[in-house]
Amino acid sequence: MPDDSDLGKTEQASPKRLENAREEGDVPRSRELATCTVLFTAGLSLLMMGNHLNQALKTTLSAGLRFNRTEAFEPLVLLMKIADSINALLLAFAPFAFILVAVAIAAPIIIGGWVFSSKVFVPQFSRLNPMQGLGNLISKNSAVELIKSIAKTLLVATVAYTVISRDMEPILSLSLLPLKTSIAQVSDLMLMGFLSIVSALVLIAAIDVPYQLYHYANKLKMTKEEVRQESRESEGNPEIKARVRQQQREMAKRRMMSEIPKADVVITNPTHYAVAIKYQDEGMRAPIVVAKGADAIALKIREIAAENNILTMEAPKLARAIYAHTELGNEIPEALYSAVAEVLAYVFQMRIFKKEGGFHPEIPKALPVPEELDPHSLLPAPSANGTEFSNLGIVA
Repeated sequence: MPDDSDLGKTEQASPKRLENAREEGDVPRSRELATCTVLFTAGLSLLMMGNHLNQALKTTLSAGLRFNRTEAFEPLVLLMKIADSINALLLAFAPFAFILVAVAIAAPIIIGGWVFSSKVFVPQFSRLNPMQGLGNLISKNSAVELIKSIAKTLLVATVAYTVISRDMEPILSLSLLPLKTSIAQVSDLMLMGFLSIVSALVLIAAIDVPYQLYHYANKLKMTKEEVRQESRESEGNPEIKARVRQQQREMAKRRMMSEIPKADVVITNPTHYAVAIKYQDEGMRAPIVVAKGADAIALKIREIAAENNILTMEAPKLARAIYAHTELGNEIPEALYSAVAEVLAYVFQMRIFKKEGGFHPEIPKALPVPEELDPHSLLPAPSANGTEFSNLGIVA
C-alpha cells in the first residue's frame, strides 16, 4: 500500500526539486540496462577478438612450457620469463579490458546522465532504522524488483534450455571429433549460447528503463503545499512582494509629485488626465514629462500645480497622447514637438505678460496632434446628442 504521505503528491517535480535531487546523487538508474550492455559488449568483443586472444594464450602457454637447463636452474631467469609471459597476456587482453571498463562506466549513465555528489558518502543513520527497512521490504518497488528477478530467471532459463536443446546433437558428437576441432566447436557453442542468453536480457532492460523513469518521476512528485512553499522560497512571499511593490509605487508617486513645482505647464484632459511638462534651453534636447496621472492622481497634479502657480492648460488630445506615449522622465515623442512647442510658447508669453503687461497672448488653437497618437481616436464617434469638451481652454 502506498504511504499516506504520497497520496497528496499530485504535482510533477519542479526543476528546482529535480536539481536538488541531482545534487544529492539521486538520478534514475537501470541496473538491468547496465548489466545487459556490459554482458552484450563482452560477448561481441570476444566474438570479434576471440582469434587474437586465443592465439595469444596459445603462444604464451607454448612458450611457458618450453625452457632450457639454464632457465630451470636459475630462479631469476625463470622469474623474468614468467614476467614476460604475464606482460604478453596483459598486452593481448588490454583492448578487451579497456572496452569492458569503458562500457561499465558509461552504461549506468545512459539514463540519468553523469553525476558526482559527495553527499552520497555522508552516513545516513536512518537506513539503520529496522522499521524503515521492513517498510522497504514490503514496498511496491520491492514487489516490482521481485517480479523482475523471477521474470529474468524464467527468461534466462527458457532461452538456455532452448539453446541447449537446439545444439544437443552437436554437443553429443563432440567426443567423436579430434581434440583441436572439438575445442574450437565448444568455444563457438559457448559464445553463441552466451550471446543468445544476453540478448534475452534486452527484453528485461526494455521494460525496466521506462519503469525506472516512471518510478523516479513518481518518487519526486510534490504536494500542492510543497509547490507553493517552493514558490515562496524561490520568488518570495506574494504578500510581501505586493507590499514592497505598493511601497515602491508610493515612493515613486511622492517623487513625481515633488517634481510638479518645477514644471512649466500642466496639460489636462481636463478631468481624466494630467501631464506636467518641463523644458530648459540648456541641457534638454526636447521637453520631458515630470509627472502624469489619471483620475485621482490627475486631480492631485492639478491641485499641486495650482498651489505653486503652475499654468494649467486644457488640451484633451495632447494630454491623452502624451499620457499614452511618454514615460516619466522621458522626452515627448517627436511627432508632438510642434504641438508642445506652441503650448510652451504660450506659457513663456504668459510669463512675460504677467511681469511686463501688454497684449494678452492668444490661446493656441487646433494643436497639431496626430490622430494615431490619440487613444480616443480608435473609439466610436460620440452621439449627436452627447456632450463634448471644448478642444482647448485655459485655467488661470
